[in-house]
Amino acid sequence: MTAQIAEVLVFEGVTHHMLATPLDDFFKWGGRNPGFQVSSTALWRGYVGSWEIVDQRLYLTSLSAQLASGAEASLGSVFPGFEDRVFAHWFSGTIRLPMGKLLQYVHSGFSSRYERDVFLEIKAGVLVSRTERHNGQADENAKEGYAIGAMTVMDLGTSKGGGA
Repeated sequence: MTAQIAEVLVFEGVTHHMLATPLDDFFKWGGRNPGFQVSSTALWRGYVGSWEIVDQRLYLTSLSAQLASGAEASLGSVFPGFEDRVFAHWFSGTIRLPMGKLLQYVHSGFSSRYERDVFLEIKAGVLVSRTERHNGQADENAKEGYAIGAMTVMDLGTSKGGGA
């Protein structure tokens, strides 16, 4: 699998790349998936969610996606009647926030390694713990921050060549 475009999380007033996909758990638990258009091998899920943690609670605040029909997706596409934000009560798991410079690029999912990782443990949508892991020191020329952020758009249904 190609390295994936990260979700976005505002945590403690700072915007981070988030290497987790909590909305996927909503769909796994039986939530209605409106059918997102997949336009890049770097975005197999078809959407990018924006999230925030407020008062220890995880909220989905927006979606950037196109539906298979070609229409623009919104929070209301998944959660009718909730256009501003949705409490992520369905999600229990770990959210990884990569920090610092790139140590090792891995062309698969969210597998690349960075100088530090912050792990946020979420239970039923509530932040229960935060831990940090130091993974090493990058050389001075290493790239800072998570780099998979731009989409290479292609029609996967008609593409004959290699992917992103």
